[in-house]
Amino acid sequence: MIREERIEYSRLRIESAYNTFEAAKVLAQNGFWNSAINRLYYAIFYAVNALLVLNEIDSQTHSGMRNQFSKYFIKTGKLDKKYGKLLVQLYDWRQQGDYDNLIDFSEETVNQLFKPVNEMLATIDNEIRNSL
Repeated sequence: MIREERIEYSRLRIESAYNTFEAAKVLAQNGFWNSAINRLYYAIFYAVNALLVLNEIDSQTHSGMRNQFSKYFIKTGKLDKKYGKLLVQLYDWRQQGDYDNLIDFSEETVNQLFKPVNEMLATIDNEIRNSL
């Protein structure tokens, strides 16, 4: 991808991240806790993907995306370690909520995630804007 394409792709992915975050709110307001966890994870996934693509960092899988994000943004100190931990936690919970029929996340668990996810989205969005 040429730079202009990477910029446009990143812009669209950040937009998807915020839209997905809003969808998570609607799901939580209606008591769909596992689905809200899923959408919170994907909001972060889209934002991290936007950041990686803009920086010409390739990842083909969810684990590859997590590893690349950690390598280039967490371990280097560009972004706070708490964002790496949040990404891993949301990935694990999304897996459990989607594939383990015995898992039902609580209102408290889900609602406490909105603030840190929103903060992480804003931080990544700022990182992208500063890279342009």
